[in-house]
Amino acid sequence: MGMQDATIVRWLKNVGDEVLEGEDLVEIETAKVNEVIKAPVAGALTRLAVAEGQLVNVGALLAEIMEKS
Repeated sequence: MGMQDATIVRWLKNVGDEVLEGEDLVEIETAKVNEVIKAPVAGALTRLAVAEGQLVNVGALLAEIMEKS
């Protein structure tokens, strides 16, 4: 793993869950540290774009959230 990729350690929410902006969404592992990615918006989690254990590039789509109106 380099500075341009990370591994999905575990999802903290499931498809169908309601999330709040800033709520913990997924734990990732980079070359040096584990971090938690927070939900950028409030809404319903509609899709997980990557599976646990999958290696992804920094900036890749991880999930889709349908914003509340």
